[in-house]
Amino acid sequence: MQLPDEAITYDYAHLLAPTSEEWTPAAELRQKHFLASTKLRELMPRVLQVRSQVATERELKQPPPEMLPLDSGFIDLPQNLLDQQRKQGDASQLGRIMTLAAHMREQVDRFLVLGIGGSYLGARALFESLRSSFHNDLPAKERSGTPRIYFEGNNVDNDSLAELFEMLSITCIDPEVRDERWGVTVISKSGGTFETATAYRAIRREMREFYGLHAPQLKTLIVPITGAAGKLRALCHADGFADENVLTIPDDVGGRFSVFTPVGLFPAAVMGLDVRALLLGATAMTRRFLEERFETNPVLQYAAVNYLMATQYHKPIRVMSIWSKKLEAVGLWYDQLLAESLGKKGLGPTPLTAVQTRDLHSRGQQHQEGMRDKIINNLVVNAWSQPPLMVGMADRNEDELNQYNRKGLPDIMRAAREGTNRAYFDAARPTADLVMPTISEHTMGQLLQMLMLATVVEGRLMGVNPYGQPGVEMYKANMKALLKP
Repeated sequence: MQLPDEAITYDYAHLLAPTSEEWTPAAELRQKHFLASTKLRELMPRVLQVRSQVATERELKQPPPEMLPLDSGFIDLPQNLLDQQRKQGDASQLGRIMTLAAHMREQVDRFLVLGIGGSYLGARALFESLRSSFHNDLPAKERSGTPRIYFEGNNVDNDSLAELFEMLSITCIDPEVRDERWGVTVISKSGGTFETATAYRAIRREMREFYGLHAPQLKTLIVPITGAAGKLRALCHADGFADENVLTIPDDVGGRFSVFTPVGLFPAAVMGLDVRALLLGATAMTRRFLEERFETNPVLQYAAVNYLMATQYHKPIRVMSIWSKKLEAVGLWYDQLLAESLGKKGLGPTPLTAVQTRDLHSRGQQHQEGMRDKIINNLVVNAWSQPPLMVGMADRNEDELNQYNRKGLPDIMRAAREGTNRAYFDAARPTADLVMPTISEHTMGQLLQMLMLATVVEGRLMGVNPYGQPGVEMYKANMKALLKP
């Protein structure tokens, strides 16, 4: 059961236009650029209608052609996986994921995640948010036996892949030694994604050289994750992979919505994360979306507020202002989710990730005094996982910090955030706060599911299909045509 203090909230109160404010030039600007509560009330019936529409869509077994693609399987997937595991145990999809991940952790000290877009961004967000920022530099004992994690196959950068192979050749000498073995998951629903396919071909070659041409590790230390049919599935069959060693992406879940399929759950389990807590968090958010009234429903609030700011207040730039370095990859994951889902028919907001306070020293000037085309959503963590580092007293005070000796870095971060939001308010720059109680598997499950659901709702409000990405397919076709002899 989710406790209230574990729940993610969306606080948009300071984004609403003040109803009684003495006139000043700044007050006039706030009336123009902040959200009028009347507009939000007017949109409410439409928002609730869209919620009913999305709830109905997820139950359609054979949607009509005009609704395709309809990749709404992600909505109920977390609960379905938990229910299936409860009934089938190790034979369930989640049970198989856990078994394969446990074997990978036991066998290797380095683990490569090959994928691009939704095939790796979710796993990367989980890794960076929930593991140590210096995970790969820690000794194996301090990592509790969890492998070092690397992400590749998300580009066709020659030097990056070559340097990965160079690192492996230097650090991995004897395949009989666990600490020198490495394994791979290759993730591609179709198997036709060029970046991942070319990296996988090169890595298969490296693995044959390291383990031997016919070594059993070529079947057990590679875990493909792919669709029920396609090029990667065919390659797995040709290579003689056992069916139980290949994980399947559901047909009704698109790539950028796939973090709670094996795409995200298998790497998360290899990282040693509590995947059940992730799924429980996602399930809790889905329940809130379907059942709670607007006033306590972060999915509906986020979708409605951001939709109005983009369409009626001319704020097409949507800044995810992240107040924890560990959540930067969440912003990058959301960049893809929003851009590919809503960037259609000449419409759609443009996502931008900023990490604070770092980017106050780069983007801050533009956000404060640049074009008024932005809404800033602060992603805030209420409680840090580590004890606060204090400023303390020092014999030398040329830096003049002794006056803050009783303050810690969390105090400074809070003051920076509140000071920034106050400056934005004074300059009539709209902001809202997406608040996480802490960073944990459960809250990450909530956050990712919330943003996926809100994106679908916003797409339906806009009148665009949030599923599919026809524009992305065009560059792929051109690239392949140019490479042909």
